Amino acid sequence: MRIYFLGTGTSQGIPVIGSNHSVCKSKDVKDKRLRVSVWIHDEKSSIVIDCGPDFRQQMLTCRCQKIDAILFTHEHADHTAGLDDIRPFFFKQGDIPIYAHKRVIANLKKRFDYIFETESKYPGAPSVAINEVIKNNTFKIGQKNVIPIQVMHGSLQVFGYRIDSFAYLTDVKTIESSELEKLKNLEVLVVNALREEPHETHFNLQEALDFITLVNPKKAYLTHISHLLGFHEEVQQKLTSNVYLAYDNLEIII
Repeated sequence: MRIYFLGTGTSQGIPVIGSNHSVCKSKDVKDKRLRVSVWIHDEKSSIVIDCGPDFRQQMLTCRCQKIDAILFTHEHADHTAGLDDIRPFFFKQGDIPIYAHKRVIANLKKRFDYIFETESKYPGAPSVAINEVIKNNTFKIGQKNVIPIQVMHGSLQVFGYRIDSFAYLTDVKTIESSELEKLKNLEVLVVNALREEPHETHFNLQEALDFITLVNPKKAYLTHISHLLGFHEEVQQKLTSNVYLAYDNLEIII
């Protein structure tokens, strides 16, 4: 199974528009981050988690040819705003399966009403096959079992997902102990680390590192990173041997 980091940045991406921050001016490609998303694939399945405003660019870069499912973590724009760009996949495959909490589905129906329209549908619009994700209900995509992991993004419920020995959690601030039980014996954990300073709705770096220690995966990758965390290479040098800063277009194999 291959994990391809489509984007590793926070909601504004890096560089931030109009910013004179030194990280935004960095010439290191690892300091340039699109909005956060990941592609999980092998010879039998192709799954994308989140579909943000950089989705088209990300799909062209990674050369993805087919999508079996899009899993949504929550409804914020940096995780959903690229939904219209599923059109090329829809034209080839038909309705694209999406999986999300019922609240997120309702939000998508409001914002992308033309995609969900069933009568007098515009002929160029894509269509989706809706699947509701429910806490504690494992579901199957092809031959892969997908376990939803509920976390809290401040006061907002968010789903992370576990597939085999891989787990992807973004926009986490707190998590219940019952959900931690679903994260045992991981090969790879991906989790958000926004910056060094505390934040109301996201793990900062220390909180992410403490969480990694608690979960104890073999390897961990940090994502949903803002320019305020610092230069990629400088931050990486501070991390322990099994913790890595993810970067756009990194691909790992499990």
